[in-house]
Amino acid sequence: MDLRELIDKTVTGLGYELVDLEQSPRGRILRLFIDKPDKAGGIDVEDCALVSNQLSRVLAVENVDYDRLEVSSPGLDRVLKKPADFERYCGSEINLRLRLPLGGRRNFNGVLHAVQDGKVRLTIDTGEVELDLGNIDKARLVPKFD
Repeated sequence: MDLRELIDKTVTGLGYELVDLEQSPRGRILRLFIDKPDKAGGIDVEDCALVSNQLSRVLAVENVDYDRLEVSSPGLDRVLKKPADFERYCGSEINLRLRLPLGGRRNFNGVLHAVQDGKVRLTIDTGEVELDLGNIDKARLVPKFD
């Protein structure tokens, strides 16, 4: 089992979702972002402490060598990676960057409308555009402040 699978299995077993995992170049720092979609108010410090404590024990048992473990909420500008993330946030404003340009453009900002057949439909300032999920390099929610 690789490190990502191990962490995902542990986080999921605790009732959370692993949103993202970042590793420093030499794997000395493990930074993970967790979420709990059905929890009002989002992730708090107690959630992060619970996951961190459990994960520290699991990583020790599995002899994973690291210096620091950081557990955090995904934040207001949550990253969207999996197709399920895009489906969950339909109707939200997102900012995304493509790996390969489409019509000479790599950056798009607009309202996410649908995810279907491996494509994301987005309404941008010039109209509607369909983008391949496989061509999306990074995608994030645009925070809303009331």
